[in-house]
Amino acid sequence: MQKLIDARQLTIQYGNEKVLEHIDFSISEREIVTIVGPNGSGKSTLLRVLIGALSPDAGTLNRRAGLRMGYVPQRLSFDSNLPMNVKRFLSLGSKRGNAFNSSWEKRINIEHLLNHQIRHLSGGQLQRVLLAQALMDDPHLLILDEATQGLDQIGEASFYRLIEELRNERGCAVLLVSHDLHVVMSASDRVVCLNGHVCCEGTPTIVSEAPEYRALFGHGTEGALALYRHDHDHDHDHDHDHDHSHSSGSSEGHSHAG
Repeated sequence: MQKLIDARQLTIQYGNEKVLEHIDFSISEREIVTIVGPNGSGKSTLLRVLIGALSPDAGTLNRRAGLRMGYVPQRLSFDSNLPMNVKRFLSLGSKRGNAFNSSWEKRINIEHLLNHQIRHLSGGQLQRVLLAQALMDDPHLLILDEATQGLDQIGEASFYRLIEELRNERGCAVLLVSHDLHVVMSASDRVVCLNGHVCCEGTPTIVSEAPEYRALFGHGTEGALALYRHDHDHDHDHDHDHDHSHSSGSSEGHSHAG
C-alpha cells in the first residue's frame, strides 16, 4: 500500500534538550497505527511534526501529494459564554461542504445533538462531535491525540470501536496516540512505543512483551491486553460516555531497541 507519511531520522530540539531523536515513522493507506509512551515522551510533539504544525530540526518528512488529514485533539476548551450549537460548529472550516451528510451524523450518533450548545455537551458527546468535524473533509488520514481522555472504560471502548468501523467503512488510515497500551484496539496493525526515540514497535502483543515497553510501563501489562481483548460479538451503544475491553491477540510483529 502507498505510504501517506514517511519520516526518517526526525530530531526535535527545544533549546539544548532533544525531545525526539532519530525517529523513523511511516503510515500507509488504511493502516491503523497507535503511538504509546509515558507522559513527556514526545508523542504530541511527533504529531505536530507529522501534521506540519512544527518543523523538525533534522531529518526528512514526506507526505503524499494532496493528503487530507482530520485531527481530533486531546481536549478543546470553549468559552462558557459562547453561543454556538453543534450544527454551527460542524460547519466551520469544512472545505468539501457536503462530504459529511446526515447519514454520518446518525452513524456517529450526534444527530440528536445538532441543536445543543457545545458548552453543554458531556465529554463523550464532545469527542464524537470533534470526530465528526475531523471527518468533514473526508480525510485520507484520521489523527487522534489521546482523544478518550476523561471517558470511562465503556465510553472508551465504544469510541475506539467506532473508529475501527469508520476505518473499515471509509477506508482512511488512523493514527492514534495514547499514554498506555491498554486502549489499543484489536484492529491496530502496529504499535510504536516512544520515549524520545522509538523503543520498540510491532503488534500490541509483541510490544506488550518487549523489554523496552515493560521497562517503561512495568510488568503485568499483559493483563491490560487481556482485559481489552474484544471479540466483536455484540454492538456498542455509542451514546454512553463509558468503555470496556479490547486489544489484539495477534502474535505477529517485531520489536527493536531504540
